[in-house]
Amino acid sequence: MNKKWMALTAGIVSIITLSVFYFFDSASKPEEIAVEIPEEEVIENKENLVYGIDVTGLNIVEGEVKRNQTLSSILSPFNVSFATIDELAKKSKEIFDVRKIKSNRKFTILTPGDSAVAKYFIYEPNPVEFVVFDLDSLDIYKIEKPVELRKREVAGLINTSLYVDMVKQEVSPELIDLFADLYGWSVDFQGLQKGDKYKVSFKEKVIDGQVVGIEGIETALFEHKGQTYHAIPFEQNGEWNFFDAEGESLKKAFLRDPVKFTRISSRYNLRRFHPVQKRYKPHLGTDYAAATGTEIRAVGDGTVTHATYHRGNGNYVKIKHNATYTTQYLHMSKIAKGMKPGTRVKQGQVIGYVGSTGLATGPHLCFRFWKHGKQVDWLKEKIPPSEPILPENLVAFESTKSQYLQLLASIPFPEDQQRLLAEKETMAEPVSTLD
Repeated sequence: MNKKWMALTAGIVSIITLSVFYFFDSASKPEEIAVEIPEEEVIENKENLVYGIDVTGLNIVEGEVKRNQTLSSILSPFNVSFATIDELAKKSKEIFDVRKIKSNRKFTILTPGDSAVAKYFIYEPNPVEFVVFDLDSLDIYKIEKPVELRKREVAGLINTSLYVDMVKQEVSPELIDLFADLYGWSVDFQGLQKGDKYKVSFKEKVIDGQVVGIEGIETALFEHKGQTYHAIPFEQNGEWNFFDAEGESLKKAFLRDPVKFTRISSRYNLRRFHPVQKRYKPHLGTDYAAATGTEIRAVGDGTVTHATYHRGNGNYVKIKHNATYTTQYLHMSKIAKGMKPGTRVKQGQVIGYVGSTGLATGPHLCFRFWKHGKQVDWLKEKIPPSEPILPENLVAFESTKSQYLQLLASIPFPEDQQRLLAEKETMAEPVSTLD
């Protein structure tokens, strides 16, 4: 009995001794704790997306639509059945009509790595958006690409024309049109002089490194015949408009031109030789030369009174703006959809397209302008501006004006840039010294 207890006691002492030894030994080392990370929390930060689709395990085939190609001829080589293509065409009408697939547009087809059957078809109708066709679920959706806004500042001299000189600086026609509309009632762009100057600050819309449009003009300046015209943006009564340096609004009740920046080919003339009828008769309109299909805009808000065809006028639209003014647009190739008597239109809305219907020798727009029921010379009319800066807003406007004048002053004209470069080169030249 005593031997058993002695053995048990010895065992307990051994355990205690080992425990004490382990305690002091482990205290001399940093404690190592194994932590098991739950599998669902392990996140791989790897993206393999194309058009928002995970293309892991998929083959990517890119191409451009060839002339006369259709959805069927594009997808058939990828083993997509005609029944599937027909169903896609029916389902996609409200999102994108596949009959409008055009040549030279990019498309992408995704196929599984172990199959030649297409899984996705992606088509880019324009640089801004793309349409995804899921060939398994027959789901169709359209997505706009992310747009980067890039600020740009341009200054230049008129040597040829506003359009030609701005295009040389890689300015888009869209901006030129906005610029011409902005100053349409302040500057006669048909009578510009060599040496006139312009400055404009704006933001370009960029997608995949390509400029696809502009957000709008931030501020601008135009020097014509020694006079400077500023365009200062300011919000008044909840609406943003441009004002000159004196606080007068640049906005008028009417746009200056019913077609975007173009050339006037014939003016109001009470004794003009008619090119078709071969006799002298009054020309009571203003002719704008433009290519067939060019958009025609309503110069102001109003109600359509006529949208029809006449043997002499061709396809035409007539708009009553108020009790004083009425406008008419002649020789259209086509009247815009929805134009009929009683239709309300907004300033700048497309109402038709340039053509040569009726008594016309070539494509142009004959624009006519009535004042108190009498046709008058549109180019000589003085249209009242919108409301100027209100007295209670003058202090805020002066502060805003100061900021934009500083911005415009910081944009150098080409000759200033050349002078500054020359000065820098002169300062950089080594100065020789004599011992």
